[in-house]
Amino acid sequence: MLKIAMLSTGEEVLHGDIVDTNASWLSERFFQQGFPLTKRSTVGDSFNGLVEELLMLSFNSNIVVVNGGLGPTSDDLSTEAAAAAADVELELAPIWLERLQQFFANRGMAMPESNRKQAMLPKGAQLIDNPTGTACGFKFTINDCVFYFTPGVPSEFKRMVDEQIIPDLQHDYQQVEGLDCGRVYTFGTSESALSDKLDKLQLPQGYQLGYRSYLPYIEVKLFGPKGDLDTRLKLMQLIFKLIEPNVVSIDQPMDEYVGQLIAERKMSISLAERSTHGSLANWLHSNQNAQDYCGHGWVLGGQVAVGTNGGDELAEAFALAGATKDKCGTDIAMVSGRLIDMSFAVALATPEGEWGQILTFNRRFSAKDQQTLITTVCADMLRRYLSNKPIFAHYSSLKREKEMHVPRSALK
Repeated sequence: MLKIAMLSTGEEVLHGDIVDTNASWLSERFFQQGFPLTKRSTVGDSFNGLVEELLMLSFNSNIVVVNGGLGPTSDDLSTEAAAAAADVELELAPIWLERLQQFFANRGMAMPESNRKQAMLPKGAQLIDNPTGTACGFKFTINDCVFYFTPGVPSEFKRMVDEQIIPDLQHDYQQVEGLDCGRVYTFGTSESALSDKLDKLQLPQGYQLGYRSYLPYIEVKLFGPKGDLDTRLKLMQLIFKLIEPNVVSIDQPMDEYVGQLIAERKMSISLAERSTHGSLANWLHSNQNAQDYCGHGWVLGGQVAVGTNGGDELAEAFALAGATKDKCGTDIAMVSGRLIDMSFAVALATPEGEWGQILTFNRRFSAKDQQTLITTVCADMLRRYLSNKPIFAHYSSLKREKEMHVPRSALK
């Protein structure tokens, strides 16, 4: 079994000033290609610390991807540490120096002297091209372990991995087969509840399930051999049947799926938001398909009075939904009501009638997470309507206090 590690460098990563998205991306990308990581580590901008970690990884790994520390400043130490760990000198890479000079010349600038450092590579290193930045990567062997040194800028790093590092690994390890991944996005359930339902599945050899939890979704991932489409589709259908009440999309994020539904139904949508503070509009406008059908909408502050419904939040949401639909001249109106003592109302007005409900959070969430969850409830009601499913669903983090459906005939 190949032992593959990733080393992330930099004080900003070590101390949490930035989130190491490169590491999570590489872990997933390598896993899908059949090169799962066996270790991930992080070290700050310490020369001795870097040399020590490189040596330790070289003795315990076959392949290591080093991310960061290839810039022109004094705290970018990966190249020098690599040379020290292998006990070799740095030498100028003329081809990269020429690229650097051209890079700055194309921008009407003289190359700063500090950037010359980026053309100095350990003796024996093989250059890995960076089509968009000044930090070239390089492939280098330390104690029979192959290292790939890469820049920390995510766009540069990802392109380098996809276009050069993965093909290089596939050439050197042709017996390794990658994996296909099917994704089922769920909302309103827990990882343990999903596991209880899916553990009964008897998966064929070579297949395995994975879970990724991030508010507001839990993503169920089915990994299997590349090219085995029939088996994967059958297993995906079984997974869907077992957890269908909480499935919001398959093999595409929920916002993309809802945008697709909106485009298929060609129904215009207006919004009136109180507890979601404009996040529902942002959610819809971020998708090109949905954006084309978004009509008017507004965000109402907590002190704005709506109607005279004597504190009946659901009645207020219904009134606001109906008025929004009529005044904006859209097919659909979606409303998020005020958040009061962990409870909120949402309402949906459509040509067939109106649906509304009051929900209460059954545990404490931050204000931002509350907004995210209310936005997703609104989007789920919209998804359910557009796909002809029951509008009201069970959500594990919410308790339904009240629900109501007013058919079109009752609105006249």
